[in-house]
Amino acid sequence: MTPTIELAGLEVFGRHGVDEDERRDGQRFLYDLELEVGDAGSSDRIEDAVDYREVAACVREVSEARAFHLLEALAAAVADAIIERFPVSAVRVRVRKPDVRLPVDFAAVSVERSRR
Repeated sequence: MTPTIELAGLEVFGRHGVDEDERRDGQRFLYDLELEVGDAGSSDRIEDAVDYREVAACVREVSEARAFHLLEALAAAVADAIIERFPVSAVRVRVRKPDVRLPVDFAAVSVERSRR
């Protein structure tokens, strides 16, 4: 079984959405990430691990770099950046929009990328 790092509920402010006011005023987005990584557990060396802080910073960078109209595009951009920057074999990114204008808890999109 491949070791998996999970980061849940990373809150990042962004100016994403279809409506002009969403892009103007911005809102919070919640990210849930699953990263398939090498077996740093065997070596117990930080050099063999993925730094969670750097992953969180990467998500923030992608979110701040541009305003996305669709959650699908935002999630894909985050997944692509993680697979490019970190030694992971696969990544799953779920972006939740809790302040969606529907009678639901949130809207969400999930995207997966793999080196395979």
